[in-house]
Amino acid sequence: MLTEQRILETLRAVNDPEVGVNIVDLGLIYSVEIHGANVRVTMTMTTPACPMHSYLREEVSDTILSQHEEVESVDVDLVWEPPWSPQMISAQGRRQLGWR
Repeated sequence: MLTEQRILETLRAVNDPEVGVNIVDLGLIYSVEIHGANVRVTMTMTTPACPMHSYLREEVSDTILSQHEEVESVDVDLVWEPPWSPQMISAQGRRQLGWR
């Protein structure tokens, strides 16, 4: 069964190439909504000027579609509110960055 948790686990395979931490632990994923065979991901970037926004949006969509054959479509909404901050990084992400 398709669940938010399964999608989040799948998205842990998508790394922010500039930071080297997956986008879930980096705190870029704000929400996952599942409506039948359709998934909507709301996410942000570390900064509005991030040059990787198109790449990461495609990676999110492609990764979900390739790992979940029951998904027919993925909509990735890029938002700027609330703004991302380092406090959104998970404990695992902080360890990956060498932060305590």
